Amino acid sequence: MNVDQVVYQEPRAPDTILLKGGSLMRFGTVMAIKAIVCLVFGFLLVVVPAALLSFLGITVGPGGIFIARLYGASLFGNLMLSWYGRNVAESNARQTIALDLFVYDAIGFVVALLAQLSGLMNPLGWFIVVVYLFFTLGFGYHLVVKPRAS
Repeated sequence: MNVDQVVYQEPRAPDTILLKGGSLMRFGTVMAIKAIVCLVFGFLLVVVPAALLSFLGITVGPGGIFIARLYGASLFGNLMLSWYGRNVAESNARQTIALDLFVYDAIGFVVALLAQLSGLMNPLGWFIVVVYLFFTLGFGYHLVVKPRAS
């Protein structure tokens, strides 16, 4: 190996996900992205649930609109947890937050995948499946990989 071929890599922080091209995603970044997604979808589900769901090819009656609005309200709870928990230092509290969001997103992924495979949503429903998968993998990573001792 030629000396010119050796590339020095900075040691990465233990709370990061290595992405293609060598860029990193920290726990706080995953949390901030989660907060933004919850803000957008929470707002739409509370204010215009029928419009959002029809965009995905889903028609609902008054009961479905009620449930969608309740789900939108729960997304605002996830928004608060994600936004205000994004800078929490490595601790039991941080592991608990990651576990909570991992379980939530893993269940959401399975439910969304089954709905998509059953034909409930139009092809745009795959976006919902991918979003849940992204967060499931992100929070799962931060649960499995333990920080290195300094």
